[in-house]
Parts: sequence; structure tokens; C-alpha cells
Amino acid sequence: MNFALVMFLLLVATGAIWLLDHFVLRRARDPGRAEPWWVEYPKSFFPVILVVFLLRSFLVEPFKIPSGSMLPTLLVGDFILVNKFTYGIRLPIVNVKLIDINRPGRGEVMVFRYPENPSLDYIKRVVGLPGDRITYRNKRLSINGDEIVSAPAGEYNYVETGLNFVSALRFIERLGDRQHAILVQADTPSVQLSGVRLFPFRDNCAYNDAGFTCTVPPGHYFLMGDNRDSSSDSRYWGFVPEENIVGKAFLIWWNFDDFKRIGRTIN
Repeated sequence: MNFALVMFLLLVATGAIWLLDHFVLRRARDPGRAEPWWVEYPKSFFPVILVVFLLRSFLVEPFKIPSGSMLPTLLVGDFILVNKFTYGIRLPIVNVKLIDINRPGRGEVMVFRYPENPSLDYIKRVVGLPGDRITYRNKRLSINGDEIVSAPAGEYNYVETGLNFVSALRFIERLGDRQHAILVQADTPSVQLSGVRLFPFRDNCAYNDAGFTCTVPPGHYFLMGDNRDSSSDSRYWGFVPEENIVGKAFLIWWNFDDFKRIGRTIN
């Protein structure tokens, strides 16, 4: 469901009734006569819907993390806030940029519309910027020929959906000026070749059993999950076009299972 579209339709409907009553119905109504319910309720809801619509469209929008692809940075069930204006002011629903403010930076956690189905929102970490050459072979990430240094940080165990126990290795990685944790499963290939699709600019990538190398086309970004071996990301469905960007994730505002996560910034 496109929540922004639903909010917009409600805003138009309640706003139309408010205008109709203000300019037509109120003048024809007998003094002291109560407003009919179909006028009273929309007029009451209109300012609330307007405020929520403007906040979600131009300032911040809440999201819930549905999967473990961003472990250990984000847990399943984390409720996060996304800054909608960091990367520019966009028209809601059509997502057309009006004002350009900042471009996504390498290492930032970004929410975007899934290229294969723009009605879905995904969240991953920005690894490659336009023009970058991304190589990921034998679990080692390189950008423009420079290997990204990662330091071992012990083991990380978790339970996947379906009660599958997963034991992974935890590393601390630095992308740009951002340091964050990633998970790697030693016995899993760097990329599951059977899952690679024929995405736009697929010719920019070369795959083999050890991994891949991709050159990011202009106006696009390459994103990966922090849980490297349990993430559906740009390795499989390709590059994220600039017009699909929703915003930058910056805060965990709620988690029903772990109150200590409330208020954590997202690095």
C-alpha cells in the first residue's frame, strides 16, 4: 500500500469538504444549527492529516525494519526515522526533486524505492557512488582499487526467520568517514550467482565464482547490506537510480523487544 498516496487522497477529500463548508454550506445553514457529521468529522481531521502529510513528505518519515539484512546495525523490529530532506526536497508521491541539497555519501544508511518494485522501500548501506568501481571477491571489498580495511571483532550469533541458527563473524569496516560493523559467514560464497538478475547496466558488472566487479553508472548508487551473506542488494538486482532515493536513516526511535536501542543513532 502506498501510504503517501492514501494520505494525499484523504487530505484532498477532507480539504475539499472544509472548503465547501467554508464558502458554501456554512452560509446556507441556519444560525445555531449543528454541522452535519459528514462535514464535522472531515473538518476536524483535515488539519491533523495536513500536518502529518507535510512532516512525512518533507521532514522525517518512520519505517520498521522487516528483515535481518542490516544486522548488526539494525535489528528486526527496530523502528527508525528517515531524514527526508538531507538528499534534497522532493515532491511527495511522484518523488521529483525540487531542491538539491546533498548527495548520498559512501557509508551512509539509505532508504530507497526498490528498483524492481518501486512500491517497496528498502534500506541498505551506500557502498558505491556514481563512477566508482566496486569489487567484492573472497569477502574482501575494494573501491576504485583500494581495499577497504576491516578488523575482526569476534562472533555474532542470531536466529533467522524460521528458527534457523546462524553463526557469523563480525568485522569493523570503515567506508568514507563512517565506521560500522558487518557480518560475514565464512562458508558462504561472496555472491550467489544463481540469484543475479538481468538488471539495467548489467554490462557494467563482471561475475565469477569468487565475486564480482561493477562500475557504478552516472546518477546511480551501489548498495549492500551489513549482513553481507544474508542480504538481497545491488549484487543481485543492480544499481539504485537517484530518483528512487527516499532519505537517510539516522535514528532508532523504538523497539518493543529491546528498550535500550531507543534513541540510538544509526552509523
